[in-house]
Amino acid sequence: MQTYHQIQITEIEIFKLNIPLKNPFIISLGTITDANNIVVRIHTNQGIYGIGECCPYIYIVGETQESEFEIAKKIALLLKGKNPLQIEDRIAEINKAVKFNPTIKSAFDMALFDILGKYAQMPLYAVLGGTNDRKIFTDMTVSLNTPELMAAEALLFKQQGFRAIKVKLGTNAKDDVSRIQAIREAIGEKIPLRIDANQGWDCVTAIATLKSLEKYDIEHCEEPVPHWNNRDLLRVRNESPIPIMADESLFDEHDAFRLASMGACDYFNIKLSKSGGLHSALKISNIAEAAGIKSQVGCMSESRLALTALAHLAMTKKNIVHFDMDSALMLSEDPVVGGIHYLKEGEIQLPDAIGIGADISQTYLDKMFKCVI
Repeated sequence: MQTYHQIQITEIEIFKLNIPLKNPFIISLGTITDANNIVVRIHTNQGIYGIGECCPYIYIVGETQESEFEIAKKIALLLKGKNPLQIEDRIAEINKAVKFNPTIKSAFDMALFDILGKYAQMPLYAVLGGTNDRKIFTDMTVSLNTPELMAAEALLFKQQGFRAIKVKLGTNAKDDVSRIQAIREAIGEKIPLRIDANQGWDCVTAIATLKSLEKYDIEHCEEPVPHWNNRDLLRVRNESPIPIMADESLFDEHDAFRLASMGACDYFNIKLSKSGGLHSALKISNIAEAAGIKSQVGCMSESRLALTALAHLAMTKKNIVHFDMDSALMLSEDPVVGGIHYLKEGEIQLPDAIGIGADISQTYLDKMFKCVI
């Protein structure tokens, strides 16, 4: 093997990864029927390659598969010929060349970290100083619908053994309370419920709804008000009987610092496709830890590839205490080789393979539209 300073990026493949969902997934912002993701594969002159995946939600990150694909070409040209192990420099170059667009950045970030782990011949969590000694359990998410349909879906998840259920809300106080009431009547009192309004309420509605939901034993509420309204997020947190989690208002470490400084939330929700990848996610987690804020790791509609990278992060940071890693269970196909496994009760098992330890089947990728830089 050549030395650390001699390794270079020689070629980058960019794929459009399209996987239909089993059922339409509805939240207050819109409906998702397919995972239209991007996969990036970075090759080097030492025979090592890294792979990364990202998932755009246009109404959250302002990116689409089409826009990401074009930006990915520019990032690939920027990285070609450079040392992939110098991640700090590579991320700085990407951020200087491309403003915003955290989702496509996260795919490149993930691939670079995969190369780092493979070069070191270590699992990524070990490279980052973590240990694979935690039992982590994903919740399962109930899509936004009528109270009756949502209660039936929640009951199914209970019967499947999930330890916690997440519920999408965010329409109006009356209907949202009816949804939770129906779900509690269907599943009983023992299983924790978590709710996510996806910015669907204004401040007054959020406070009123959360007070009405107090009796239903809710663990936390994600993003009750519009993402830009940190002032009202703080007001909701101060008046809510239910702990508040920042999601769409938390993209990067700068958002984390502002929210922590304001005392605007009880939890952070860290997503790789939202933060720009592991490099930024680690910074967010460090800020949370310093501020005494616990975190959750969450997902968009990624496959087990990106969720495996997320599991490495969870093994690295012990202040991550909630795990919303169910997106792969919603996909109609699983093209991933290796990676995390889902066990009973939603437990997630992370194998001790080197790097991220997950890949996309070449047969599956061969069916996808691609570009080579």
